[in-house]
Amino acid sequence: QLQLQESGGGLVQPGGSLRLSCTASGTSIDYYGIAWFRQAPGKEREGVSCISISGGSTNYADSVKGRFTVSRDETAVYLQMDSMEPEDTGVYHCVATKMDQGRCLFEFFGSWGPGTQVTVSS
Repeated sequence: QLQLQESGGGLVQPGGSLRLSCTASGTSIDYYGIAWFRQAPGKEREGVSCISISGGSTNYADSVKGRFTVSRDETAVYLQMDSMEPEDTGVYHCVATKMDQGRCLFEFFGSWGPGTQVTVSS
């Protein structure tokens, strides 16, 4: 069974950068499309980005396009976050996500990891 673990969160100033990592246990992350979601206090959960199994297809929320980049290798999925804004603050989770004709969707399945806290503040 796929178990995912997020890491790399922290406190960063506006305009700064962070890189999140998502690693797997129980089975290889290679078999799954992976999505990043975030949850901020008082806000609905938001799909931030996703990447297909091959890595050839990605998708981004409008709020992060041009600032965030999702990538993957054999062992992990990464979320590079640049030009960060206070609105990016929240707990970030990675989760397996459904695929449709090679494209990733913001439709998760399976269990969620504990997440990693990201705080953007001066």
